[in-house]
Amino acid sequence: MHKVVDVEMGADLLEANNRIASDNHSLLRSHGIISFDFIGSIGSGKTMLIEAIVDILRERNIRAGVICGDVAGDDDFKRVSKHDVPVRNLNTGKECHLDAHLVDHCLDKFDLESLDVMFIENVGNLVCPGDFWLGTDKRVAVVSVTEGDDMIRKHPVIFGLADIIVINKIGLAEAIEVDPQVLVSDAARIAPGKPVILTDAKKGTGVEDLIATMGL
Repeated sequence: MHKVVDVEMGADLLEANNRIASDNHSLLRSHGIISFDFIGSIGSGKTMLIEAIVDILRERNIRAGVICGDVAGDDDFKRVSKHDVPVRNLNTGKECHLDAHLVDHCLDKFDLESLDVMFIENVGNLVCPGDFWLGTDKRVAVVSVTEGDDMIRKHPVIFGLADIIVINKIGLAEAIEVDPQVLVSDAARIAPGKPVILTDAKKGTGVEDLIATMGL
């Protein structure tokens, strides 16, 4: 009985999350905002990619907002704040992922009429965020070559759910003796047909390709 109750509670929780996520999606789309959930491990380069993207978008008069999700702290928030975009910090306290309810409250703090794009940087994790849709149009899963060439095949669920897969920090691949093509091949096998973009956010490599793939 205990296991049955746990399963039912889990199902109810996900159902409730998805209802709120659907409301979030409707809210963003009603303002003409396209939205992206960036998922990846700590250190994969999610923040730097978002920083590079918002700088390019600002030059094109595309107005972006950013939600920086973390368990605690505001380090990413402070970094993104330097790029002259509306940004909010969102701490989960203990949870290893953002959920639609947290995002709902955070969206209330933005002037949505003034935005074209919303980026949500999820908590650094390649497991928990997969179960919780936030209401975004697309999920962008980021993996760094510094994490090893087996990360995609070790986390097939999250990469299978992703709409776009990014292999970041390719400029370090040779130095750490990791072949990015192994990650590309794993992505093609686990998520056939999904776009895979190779980037080096620090140098700007591949960022334009990513923006184009995102439809921005």
